[in-house]
Amino acid sequence: MATVSANDPSDRHTAYQTVAGDRKAGVEIAARSCRTLTPDAPAGVRALLHERLAWACAVAGLATEAEKALSRAEEALADLGAAPQPDWVAWVDSNELQIMSGRCWSELRRPLRAVPVLEAALAGYDDSHARDKALYLSWLAASYLTAGEIEQAAKVTGRALDLANGVASVRPKQRLAPFVERLARHRDVAAVADVLEKAAV
Repeated sequence: MATVSANDPSDRHTAYQTVAGDRKAGVEIAARSCRTLTPDAPAGVRALLHERLAWACAVAGLATEAEKALSRAEEALADLGAAPQPDWVAWVDSNELQIMSGRCWSELRRPLRAVPVLEAALAGYDDSHARDKALYLSWLAASYLTAGEIEQAAKVTGRALDLANGVASVRPKQRLAPFVERLARHRDVAAVADVLEKAAV
């Protein structure tokens, strides 16, 4: 019998939220959740919990551990098949895992790994999911900034701002604000000037 219930999301978000305040605790909570899994746990549940562990490790700067967790999430998704999954993991698929992988590598400041994954995943991500897409684009912008690709970072930030302007949530704009500030140092670049105008800086 699976330790994690298909009907109870339990603290699947706890580690995700904790890493902002205590990185070590976030990793420990996420790892503990993964340890509760048994082989017969739903594949989507296994994938999600390993994704959460990967993110916690990435925020804590643990590249090797993050990569291992991402690999386990990928293995779980390969077992998805036609088996019924809990409703709360229905959105976990290969594209979502790509986005999480890119976010992890971006957080770890590994742009050569983050950029191609995020570019590929977001190319097919519909603009109707404007809030989420704006947030995900912010990690792509961050990777371009890390790589010193100012013009590309500005173009991606501008695209994210366009999407963020159409949603009620303030989170995308809050997430993008630090990148706009960093880009402001390069006002002489045309793409940056466009972004600063959009952000009214």
